[in-house]
Amino acid sequence: MIAFPLVGAAILLILGRMTNRWGHLLGVAMSLASFVVAVLAFFQLLGLPEDARRQAVHLYEFIPGMVDMGLLIDPLSICFALLITGVGSLIHIYSIGYMSHDADRRRFFSYLNLFVAAMLLLVLSDNYVGLFIGWEGVGLASYLLIGFWQFKPSAAVAAKKAFIVNRVGDFGLLVAMFIIWTTFGSLAFGDLQGKVGEASSGTLTAIGLLLLLGACGKSAQLPLQSWLLDAMEGPTPVSALIHAATMVTAGVYLVVRSGAFFQASDTASLVVTIVGVATLLAGAIIGCAKDDIKKGLAGSTMSQIGYMMLGAGLGPAGYAFAIAHLIAHGFFKADMFLGAGSVMHAMNDEVNMRKYGGLAKFMPVTFATFMIGYLAIIGFPFLSGFYTKDGIMETAMEQGAWMGWLAVLGAGITGFYMSRMVFMTFFGEKRWEKDAHPHESPAVMTWPLILLSIGSVVLGFFLIQDNRLMQFLAPAVGLPEKLPEWHVFSTTEVGLTSLALVAVGAGFAWFKYGRSEVPVVAPRGSFVTTFARRDLYGDAINESLLMRPGQWLTRFAVFFDNRGVDGLVNGLAAAIGGTSGRLRRLQTGFARTYALSILFGAALLAGALLLVGNI
Repeated sequence: MIAFPLVGAAILLILGRMTNRWGHLLGVAMSLASFVVAVLAFFQLLGLPEDARRQAVHLYEFIPGMVDMGLLIDPLSICFALLITGVGSLIHIYSIGYMSHDADRRRFFSYLNLFVAAMLLLVLSDNYVGLFIGWEGVGLASYLLIGFWQFKPSAAVAAKKAFIVNRVGDFGLLVAMFIIWTTFGSLAFGDLQGKVGEASSGTLTAIGLLLLLGACGKSAQLPLQSWLLDAMEGPTPVSALIHAATMVTAGVYLVVRSGAFFQASDTASLVVTIVGVATLLAGAIIGCAKDDIKKGLAGSTMSQIGYMMLGAGLGPAGYAFAIAHLIAHGFFKADMFLGAGSVMHAMNDEVNMRKYGGLAKFMPVTFATFMIGYLAIIGFPFLSGFYTKDGIMETAMEQGAWMGWLAVLGAGITGFYMSRMVFMTFFGEKRWEKDAHPHESPAVMTWPLILLSIGSVVLGFFLIQDNRLMQFLAPAVGLPEKLPEWHVFSTTEVGLTSLALVAVGAGFAWFKYGRSEVPVVAPRGSFVTTFARRDLYGDAINESLLMRPGQWLTRFAVFFDNRGVDGLVNGLAAAIGGTSGRLRRLQTGFARTYALSILFGAALLAGALLLVGNI
């Protein structure tokens, strides 16, 4: 699985322009080959007894006698591998059409292959060292892809921002690894399962919180979410691959894979759920005020990952719902991101939804597939999101009412901002620029949309029915004490309230953006609107708390270095130089002067000896 895309990236990068004519085809072929291997591994795993569904492969000694490098296929890792290679391959195919006019298309596909390989290493490693190498590889690939159009200053800045913010989270993960090694003497997942009880509660809490910091960086959770919306500067397939289906889900994988630490620390688990709830609300609020279609979807991604993080913080009762929502979200969010790219492709790369309107009849396939993704994400009955997100909300309600009701509120807000996006883009009057000529995208772009939309319809039901995914994941993450009851249509208070709030949100969006005329220029809006448009002042907070103090610290360090360290060194050198210059004057170069000095010295020495002898 890992070798195919890694070899593809190597060929495309090493041979360079020699592959311009066929490089994109090689990139797609390598991703599809990896998907085939993942499917075969999945069916091989299904053929094993439940207690044997954990196949490890030892590769080599990373640090002799200390850390072994190996791969692990179990129910958790194979779910991610199928998502990464399956959705990733569809995005590769879509990119053939989307990037057809880009002179550097070959380089783009090499970065896509590199990303897939790094992400697979992350989820297939059997220890934290391999996971961390894949983690950093994903960070590198995302930097290259976000800044692919580096000639745009905004893209270059966004890539650097994503890279730096993620380093903050990586620091937390690295320190957690140091503590795990110091405490347990191993970084292998299999070794740690039975050793967690040996550590103190304080150590387990510290490990859990540091792992969560790493997860927040990769999954754009509060307070490390500021990079996600700026990352939309990359090509749209990048947004679909990294910020919808794979990279931002790495944090959820880390929390679930490290579940033993969080289950042993109530404090760490509680913080995970708090971060999840806060982020799902923050992302939803941001999505309400964005006119940029991609940034609106990015706010939605941030919110939906918050639901997954909430589920991951609920322990074994929430793991299956979190992973199910993660898989379903990978399909319907990739569907909508690629749909947004199809719209941009038809509208001369315009991203402002206020300059869209009435596109449904001009782009019927894009409209139909986008609508399916929209209905899935808002939790429309019998579509994927209806089953997966409701499962998280109901489980949260059982463990803490405040979490459940805030998650339900987030669902209502989702109904508003996603309906707002649909009405502004596909309905209403035309608000296009004069040179816009909307048309349907080519088949190489629409067929991936169709396949993703099919997954958006059926996956949720398939995964949640009769607790299928929960029982499949049991060998890797365990089972809750009591299995939840399965219903085709939930009539619980949580489910009905959620549907009601979604309907209210969608109705309000229709009243404001569907029935009414949408101004091309965004009105100024209230304080709340400004608050959302500026991403809840996340950048301002980071600037005030981190960037400015960092500048002051740097200036102080430079001053101390120049005036303190350099002053001491330069002053000492000047003192020695000045002293030597003065001593040099005693050397005249005349022999008679030296003879007279010797005479006086000898006389003084003789006088001293006579004086000492008399004493």
